Amino acid sequence: MTTQAQQEPDVRPAADVMIEMLRRMFRIRLLDEAAVEMGQRGQLPGPMHTSIGQEGEVVGACMALRETDYMTGNHRSHGHPIGKGAKVGPLLAELLGKRTGVCKGKGGSQHLADFSVGSLGESGIVGASMPLAVGAALSAKLRGTDQVCLAFFGDGGANSGPFHESHNLAATWKLPVIFLCENNGYAVRTAQRESTSVTDISVRAVAYGIPGFTVDGQDVLEVHQVVSNAVARARAGEGPTLIEAKTYRYRDHAEFGAMARRLVSYRSDEELAAWMARDPIALFRKVLADEGVLDEAAADALEAEVKAEVDEGVRFANDSPFPEPYEAYEDLYVNPIPLRK
Repeated sequence: MTTQAQQEPDVRPAADVMIEMLRRMFRIRLLDEAAVEMGQRGQLPGPMHTSIGQEGEVVGACMALRETDYMTGNHRSHGHPIGKGAKVGPLLAELLGKRTGVCKGKGGSQHLADFSVGSLGESGIVGASMPLAVGAALSAKLRGTDQVCLAFFGDGGANSGPFHESHNLAATWKLPVIFLCENNGYAVRTAQRESTSVTDISVRAVAYGIPGFTVDGQDVLEVHQVVSNAVARARAGEGPTLIEAKTYRYRDHAEFGAMARRLVSYRSDEELAAWMARDPIALFRKVLADEGVLDEAAADALEAEVKAEVDEGVRFANDSPFPEPYEAYEDLYVNPIPLRK
């Protein structure tokens, strides 16, 4: 499905890498399902946005990076730190606002960050990850490292001002950024066809003189291949790449706990069924079975292992303490109200 620029020949990941890909895809799916259950029980404050259905493009892209590389996410980013290698327990604790969370309970669902794996943070502000990624890439270039930064954003973010500013600056300065548009077809409930003048967002790359690709976001290996080539190009000092992954979210734009939402459906049953038939986890399981890497029984065992890991993460999150009131004034540039502990 790759389009818009000549792509390098396929390089198949090793068997152990592909098994790790499936493991991380299971982690994202099962963590988000656990988060939905906790939200429905009223444990999570505010809305949250799941990546269920988008695991292939998340893992395929993140596993093209080194642990020392950077990544920025968006409002739908529980899965991105997992794709980069983050542990599930501290992520779930953060969703619950607990002290043991990756941001000490101060970030929550839309503002996760895990510097230990290069996850610089996420934001509920549409398009906000792109300028941060450009800054991280500029830092790497000035420091003389060969680090790159992967910036995730949605099709709605592709129509925001930061998209143009970030692509233009990164292209002008040849910064090591990979811009990855997770095009799931909808900005909240507005279809891309109703808000965007082009069918493929990747064609916009030509305006900045950089390569652009559209890939099948449900195919983890295709995403991994294209992002790996973009990473190599960035490390070589050749500048940014724009990649669009066509994917789909299986649940609504956001979860609102136990609140019932009686709204007219904006997606047809036929459309949803067609995308459900292309579940990235099911597709990849078949690839692994067909290639003799992991048969169905072994894949089931791996899923059970990850389920136990997520269950333990839920227990860890539930048992963890909430922050004390004085901790609200920690981790600031200045503590305006010194409080006694």
